Order: sequence, then C-alpha cells, then structure tokens
Amino acid sequence: MSLLYLRNGVVGQLLRSKCIFLLFWKVCCSPPEDPIKCTSSNTNCTITNSIGAFPDRTVCRALNVVYPTTEEELFSIVASATMKGSKIKVATRYSHSIPKLICPSGEDGLLISTKYLNGVLKIDDEAMTMTVEAGVTLKELIHEAANAGLAMPYAPYWWGLTIGGLLSTGAHGSTLWGKGSSVHDYVTALKIVSPGGPEDGYVKVRVFNDGDEELDAARVSLGILGVISQVTLRLKPLFKRSITYLTKTDSDLGDEAASFGKKHEFADITWYPSQHKAVYRVDDRVPINTSGNGLYDFTPFRSTPSLTLAVIRTTEENQESESDDDGKCIGAKLVTSTLLNTAFGLTNNGVIFTGYPVIGYQHRLQASGSCLEGPEDKRITACAWDPRVKGEFFHQTTFSIGLSSVKSFIQDVQRLVELQPKALCGLELYNGILMRYVTISSAYLGKEEDAVDFDFTYYRSKDPMTPRLYEDVVEEIEQMAVIKYGALPHWGKNRNIVFDGVINKYKNAGKFLAVKKLYDPMGLFSSEWTDQLFGLQSGIAMFKEGCALEGLCICQEDVHCAPVKGYFCTHGKVFEDARVCSRQESLNSKIYAE
Repeated sequence: MSLLYLRNGVVGQLLRSKCIFLLFWKVCCSPPEDPIKCTSSNTNCTITNSIGAFPDRTVCRALNVVYPTTEEELFSIVASATMKGSKIKVATRYSHSIPKLICPSGEDGLLISTKYLNGVLKIDDEAMTMTVEAGVTLKELIHEAANAGLAMPYAPYWWGLTIGGLLSTGAHGSTLWGKGSSVHDYVTALKIVSPGGPEDGYVKVRVFNDGDEELDAARVSLGILGVISQVTLRLKPLFKRSITYLTKTDSDLGDEAASFGKKHEFADITWYPSQHKAVYRVDDRVPINTSGNGLYDFTPFRSTPSLTLAVIRTTEENQESESDDDGKCIGAKLVTSTLLNTAFGLTNNGVIFTGYPVIGYQHRLQASGSCLEGPEDKRITACAWDPRVKGEFFHQTTFSIGLSSVKSFIQDVQRLVELQPKALCGLELYNGILMRYVTISSAYLGKEEDAVDFDFTYYRSKDPMTPRLYEDVVEEIEQMAVIKYGALPHWGKNRNIVFDGVINKYKNAGKFLAVKKLYDPMGLFSSEWTDQLFGLQSGIAMFKEGCALEGLCICQEDVHCAPVKGYFCTHGKVFEDARVCSRQESLNSKIYAE
C-alpha cells in the first residue's frame, strides 16, 4: 500500500508540475516545423499533421510541393497540374486536421501550400467586411480586425488554424445566437481555383457571393473542390466580453446542457464525468466602456519545457502499462483543480488572475495559442503535441448531437461512469469533455440542426497494436453517439470509424457531389480516402488484426482487438449494439498467449 501511495504521489506531483510550468512559461517556444518534408528542392515529399500521425498511420507522399506567393502563381500552378493530370492537395501552415484530407493519392501528386498566401487584402469599415487570402491564420485575422475596430464574432479557440483550413473543415466556436458559431456561415464572398478545360487555359477561377447557391457547397469543401484563394467575412464592431467559470455537480447536466447555450452568448461547458463535475462558462457581451483588459492564454496551448513533456508522457505510459487507474484519477483531479484555480489561463490584465468576472476585448478573449510564438530554440520548449519531442500523442473524437437528444446521451454516459467509475479519468487528464454549441447551417456539409459538440481527447499508444486502459468505455461512447444518436463528425478531427457511412446523414450530400463533379470532373482534388468518405469507394473501415485499437474498424472478431494482451471484442454495457475491445482476465487470454 505504501508503494502504491508513493507512486501515485509522485504521479500527482509530476502532473501538478506540468500545470505550474504551463501556467508561467510563456516565452521562447520553438514554433512547429513545416508539416511538409522533402528530400531535395521541394521534390519527393511527405506530409503529416500537427501530431505527426494520421488515424491509420499512413505515410502520405507527393512528388512535389509548391509555395505560391501570389494568386497569379496559384493560377499557373493549378493550370499546369491540370494539364498533366496530377493529383492535387492543399496544405496549410500548421496542418491541424487529423483525418487524411491532405493526402494526395499515390506518390506522384502535387501539394500546394498556402503558407505564403497570407495577406490581408481589404478591410471595408462601412460594410464591416474583411477580405483575406486563404493562408491567413485565425490569430492574424482577429488581430488585424481589432486594429480596424472590428471583431470576428465567433471562432475556434485555437488560433493556429488558417482561414482556408478552418472553412474547409467546418471549424467553429460556441454559440446558439445569431448566425451561429461556425465561421463559414459568416462568409460573404469566396474565390476558389479549380481545374479547367483547354478553353479556360486549364484553370477555372470562380467567385461566389452571399446568395449564390454554390457558395453553400464551397463553405465546407473538405479541400476537394479546388484551392480556396480569397475569403470575405462579415464582421461586427469590436466589443467586450465578461467571463465567469462556475463549477457545479453534473447531476443535472442533461437538463442544463440543452438550455445553457440559450442563456449566454458564448456559453460552453467542460465536463469531468469521473469527478461528477461540470464547469459552466458564463460568457456574454458587455458595454464597450466596461472596465477591464482581460486576456485568455489557455493553459494547455502554452509552451512547455520539453523535459517536462517527456516526464509526463513517460508517467502516462507507465500508468497504461501497469493499469494504474488510481494514478490517472489522482492526476486528473490535480490537473483539474489547478486549471480551475487559475481560471484556465484567463487573466484580468494580461498578467495575473485576480477574480471573476474577467472582462476584456473580443480579440483578447476568443482564441489563443502562444506556444506557436517565439524564435527557434532547439526545442527547449514546444507545443505539448509537437512530434519532434516526447510529448502528448492522442486520439480525438469530436461529434455533435442535436439539442433534443443531448440529455439522453449525457445520461447514457453517466450510466457508463456508474458502472466504471474510473474509466474516464484518462479523458480528464486532457481537460475532460469540452461541450460547445453549434447551429444549423445552410452549408451542404454543415450542421443539420442546432446541437452540442462533444470534444474528447485521450491517450494514444505509440504502438498501434497496444490497447488502452478502459478503451472499451470510450469506444462505446463513440459508437453510441454515431449509431444510436446519429451524431455528425467534426470534419477536421476523429478516427476513421466516425466517418464510416457518414455522408448518408447529410441531406444535401447529393448536391455537394454534383458541384464537386462540375468543379473537378477529373477528380484531381480527390483522393482514395475522400472517395471512401463519400461512398465512391469501399474501405474507410479497415478490417485487419488490431484494427479496432486505432479506430480503423468496429471490432467483429477478437483478433480486431488484442486477445494476446487480454482485450476481446464484446458488446457494450449500456449501448448493447456497440462492439468494443474489452479487457477480460480469463483463460482465453492465456490460450491466445500460448
């Protein structure tokens, strides 16, 4: 018992140290490297995402990469590729999409990076619009808008996304008010560059304005309609917000979740189910003359010493290998309490947190990501998930469930927690379940109804054949959401199984595919993976040994799990139709091992 206590005490101290480092270490971060690497002179290239691995760990290759700096260069590049019949994919500066949307088919494709197409082209004060190139980051957009006295009303919380990337994947903030939280619903004009015929010089430049039906196809394009070149967004006059975090029991979360988003403009909820706790973000506009200059520098988005990241990762790996759920739960409580006590990185004046409410200008409170800043420093510090250091390596599962079904879904999850009280402590080490509000959209691949978006982040082994502690519980939640509740995926996150057959859930999917055929009849911007996504090819679910461990399949046989390590394919505990990899201490595991 004393050894167990000592081990857990050490784990707790390490996790506490992680939070302290994150809270106060704000400078000298090593920015992420380019996600594209080539053997020589922009040829024989590979591309990955920000965490260094796609869901199926594919190595995505391309023959060439180009970095256009002007629209004219972009037009010429697309025309040349079209003449050659080359497969084309568009890459962003930081490559934050987890699925394989940026993988060209084969190894002779072309990557077009928007890294240097990053200009702010026009700000119209009277119309309150802003026109930018697709490679502009969210940080650049919201700060340039603020300099002109304008604000993007709703946006994702991470400012390392580019405008082209976040539009293509339907990225959003949190609100049920106005036009909703999805950035693409504030697009008033969009320019997209697609393949053309000989009569067009092999390139077609299309410009859509608000009211054009085809704009609803291009708002969320998944990068397969062409290259987004320019975007015009409708903004609002710069305003201030007031933020207070309230912690409550989750006993009535099902009732509260369905109504809370209607009470506060920027509401969200962070849920810690194993701790039976929910943190409500009471967040509303206040008059512009309200005193306060608050800043949101979200703690997990700050730079962290690489040594600290390595120690924390090693600790979590040991917890997994030793099935140390007590250690995870103790660590989760320490992380949660530290974040709560420091307001998740909010400060009243940009330096310290003195108490609620925190009041400040929109551009200082709506998004953050300071780990992207700073000079190269040989990776002494980094973003926590930077693949160049030993740090976080995770799965993400993110989906939206209609408001009318949210209560039932939450109650199902709570029933699972009653059966396995420690099962979701691993999620809480990654700050629990983030619940954001999204609204119905006119975009063909946008949200089909007002909904709550549930965002899960959790441990992933470096060995794809190694199961996770309590992975059956997270798998059951994932399948319960997608199958029982008809959840829609976040296009820029998720494991493969969340996308299996998903296109059938979108009533305008046929219209989108018709536009796709019109824009790109040769399928140059398509790939094997996107064809699987749209049901044009089979294979998004991959059945092979261990496939369920990485979310490549829903297990049908024990071999899809890890029977040698004691994980077998079983039915769900609450959602019985689920098929999950569950740990079974029995003679079966000994038989498999032999």
